[in-house]
Amino acid sequence: MRMILAATLILAATGTAGASPEFSVWTNPAGSVHVEPFHCGDRICAKVVWANEKAIADAARGGTPGLIGLVLFRDVVSTRTNVMEGKVYVPDIRKTFSGTITLDGDTSVARGCLLGKLGCKSQPWTKVNAR
Repeated sequence: MRMILAATLILAATGTAGASPEFSVWTNPAGSVHVEPFHCGDRICAKVVWANEKAIADAARGGTPGLIGLVLFRDVVSTRTNVMEGKVYVPDIRKTFSGTITLDGDTSVARGCLLGKLGCKSQPWTKVNAR
């Protein structure tokens, strides 16, 4: 579940497809994972551009070697003003889940759910340059 929260940061970076501030690099509260969004067709995807040794080891222990460059978010779309939804891949457990993010300037609140709206957790994220 911790990588769900790490991965949901990607949604925070999506915003409006053409807006460069939303396409900044974002980090989790521990600063252990950095992600960067990119266009993938008419949607947004995001990949890991940096991770510390612990995050890399956690992903590898879960069966996902090669965390750097891994696309964690796919099919991300804006559903309301400053709210996005998409699919997040969780490398620790090799599963894909639904996620949402509420964007507020240089911060965001990411929410990942295991099944529908059950087993959800939220976590704040920040733009790397805002730290």
